[in-house]
Amino acid sequence: MDESARPARRLLDAARRYAGRKRRQLRRLSRKSLRFALLLAGAALVALVSMGFAQLADLALHWNGRMLADRGWLAFVVLPLGLVVVRWLTLKFAPNAVGSGIPQVIAALSLRGGPAQTRLVSLAQTLWKIPLTFATLLIGGSAGREGPSVQIGAGVMLAWGRYCQRRVADLRGFRPNELIAAGAAGGLAAAFNAPLAGVVFAIEELGRGTVLRWDRLVLLGVLAAGFMVVALSGNNPYFGMFGVDGGQGGLWAWALACGLVNGVLGGVFARLLGKGAPGLVPRAWRGVVRRRPLATAFVLGLAIAALGGVTGGAIYGTGYAQASTLLAGGQLDAQGFGLAKLLATVLTYAAGVPGGIFTPALTTGAGIGAHIGELAGAAADQRLLVLVSMAAFLAAATQSPLAASVVVMEMTGSQPMLFWLLAGSLVASVVSRQFCPMPFYHLAARRFRQAAAEPAPQAGQASTTQAGVR
Repeated sequence: MDESARPARRLLDAARRYAGRKRRQLRRLSRKSLRFALLLAGAALVALVSMGFAQLADLALHWNGRMLADRGWLAFVVLPLGLVVVRWLTLKFAPNAVGSGIPQVIAALSLRGGPAQTRLVSLAQTLWKIPLTFATLLIGGSAGREGPSVQIGAGVMLAWGRYCQRRVADLRGFRPNELIAAGAAGGLAAAFNAPLAGVVFAIEELGRGTVLRWDRLVLLGVLAAGFMVVALSGNNPYFGMFGVDGGQGGLWAWALACGLVNGVLGGVFARLLGKGAPGLVPRAWRGVVRRRPLATAFVLGLAIAALGGVTGGAIYGTGYAQASTLLAGGQLDAQGFGLAKLLATVLTYAAGVPGGIFTPALTTGAGIGAHIGELAGAAADQRLLVLVSMAAFLAAATQSPLAASVVVMEMTGSQPMLFWLLAGSLVASVVSRQFCPMPFYHLAARRFRQAAAEPAPQAGQASTTQAGVR
């Protein structure tokens, strides 16, 4: 080769190497961008499904209110028969949609990828959760939609990730566990219109006892689902803005009292939920209760209707209206609302129908806070005690004090009250463990994990373990 051509040759080789590196960098960048775009698309799907589910739930509550407004006696017909129908449909078509949905997600996160994991958060099972939860609220069951939104979000995101893997062959990084966690926490963030609460819930509750790789894209997906709801529906706290000053002297003593009382009652609440319907009856009757789930649902429906009759229908549904009234400083006509709501939620959950405990736990705490406020009189603002008790009871029921505090803070726009929310929640969580050592969601998740390990049941049949899962 001519000596004069060598520098040009070396320059050309260097340019080719540089161009090759840039092409590889662009390919990596394009894969990352595509992955991020697809994750945002999945978050948008979760947000839209959650918003639609919220509208349906509100419609069910509205129809229930109109149906029973002047015909309270009708609850003694609608609730028993309705719970029987919903329980039958659940057993036949969607056994993994029973109850809250959060235990199923926690159980799925603790399993290796495969049929057992997919069965708990499959799209078919989770979509059944929407009409079945709608029916539970329509007939007057004391349940919420936020727990179901978690399982629905997990199912939607997992299905979307698998669709993307099939359609985009070189797309990597969509691991089932991260997809389930992102969809579940995104579903909660979208349901409560609380993006930060979704992230905290994912880390404290879903990440407890499981191995999760908290990729930044997963956390961005959770935030994206929450912020998309904020963008579409506005930055409106779930319970409205809480405008009371938290700097009152002596509040620490009442916050401690709220933590203690709600810790005891929340621990009992979690323990009763964990026992299910068999745990509510004498030992001699437990075999009959397990063998006759439809008859059990009928009897529990009569008991819920009786509670509704005593409280003027205040215990039906989520209890959102009652909690909002108490946070605004109003009073309820129903005496003993907090304790009645606690019992109604336990009975609804024991019936084995789809429906969450998140909002009912918050409204139960609001009722207990109002009872404490009656004792406090002029020594403390009842609205502050209601707010602290909401977080404390939820923390006692779930043993997740940080998530409970952040959820209530975002749902009420009460950022200045975060210290008192944390104080009450931490005390309640410690006290609750004396009555229910294992967090309720994880206790229920263990049973779902055992059920998922069994061979898949035939269509229309629940597995032997699932028959007792709540």
